[in-house]
Amino acid sequence: MTIQTSICPRCGKPSEEGLCPECRAADVRLLTCEPYVTAVYCPVCESQKRGKTWSDLQMPREDLVAEMAVSAVSIHEDAKDIQVTVRGEEIASNRTACTVEVGANLYGIPVRETCSTEIRWQKESCDRCSRISGGYYEGIVQVRATGRKINAYEREVAATIAQQAEESLQQSGDRFSFISDLEDTKDGVDITVGTQHLGQEISRTITGALGGRFTTHPKLVGEKDGKALYRITYSIRLPFYQKGDVVTSRGSYFEVRDIDGQHLRVFDLQSGTARTLNEGEVERLIGNVREAESALVVFTQPDLVGLMDPKTYLTREVNPVPWTFPVEGQPIRVLRDEEQDRLVIVG
Repeated sequence: MTIQTSICPRCGKPSEEGLCPECRAADVRLLTCEPYVTAVYCPVCESQKRGKTWSDLQMPREDLVAEMAVSAVSIHEDAKDIQVTVRGEEIASNRTACTVEVGANLYGIPVRETCSTEIRWQKESCDRCSRISGGYYEGIVQVRATGRKINAYEREVAATIAQQAEESLQQSGDRFSFISDLEDTKDGVDITVGTQHLGQEISRTITGALGGRFTTHPKLVGEKDGKALYRITYSIRLPFYQKGDVVTSRGSYFEVRDIDGQHLRVFDLQSGTARTLNEGEVERLIGNVREAESALVVFTQPDLVGLMDPKTYLTREVNPVPWTFPVEGQPIRVLRDEEQDRLVIVG
């Protein structure tokens, strides 16, 4: 090895080739910062714009500040074992001053530098909120019932299902699957949706939960890029009978468990067995198990059960049913048949 290649020409320290690590590190700038970086966000839904794409990914403010500040920093390509610290200070409602400190190994020498940048917060209506404010929609889900008006329970279930479907699709990245309007009408519920995918999902889930069928009715509204544009009405018809309805047929009581067209899959509240009824076989509707009352079991005998009427507090005798196990002093659920002045055990 020659003297020229074994000695650093600047400081005289031993060097394998040219400048020693300390002198090389001293000649290199570890990091540079852009004077500012712009963070674009939607003031309505707080989604963030990354490049040309809007994202619903939410993060704490301090994490977002750190991410934006780091995006303004360039670190030397030879740096190893990099550690970054960001300190931010709100200097205005739309400006955050940041100090970025970087520690690293450069040619085996520990180095540390700081630089400053500024985050400028810019408000912009996102693609989804722009559609909503502009009245854009691709379909309406209309929830109605056959031969009756839908009740408060069905309205609540329909609204909950719609909101859950919207949240689920948006979390999966389908930003335009929004509900722009959810209206209670005298006949039912109208749900205005931003995509046909959401309309289909809401309709499928509501009929799965409440029974019935839905049909689609597309309407041509224009053309874009040579493709026809349609708005679709999803017409849901809930059945006349609901899940949980208790009906009578030939003197017996049945709880409706499912509806398939004109056929009711029911549970025999006396024998505890399942069977099928045609709608034409139903004589009366006495109520729904959601309306059941709690009656105290006064006594039990092999062929008789005494219940305290929750309205009159008098003891009423009913026939035991094999699928329940009443216990004296414990409550049991009953439905009141006003026409027959009878308590019907429903569970």
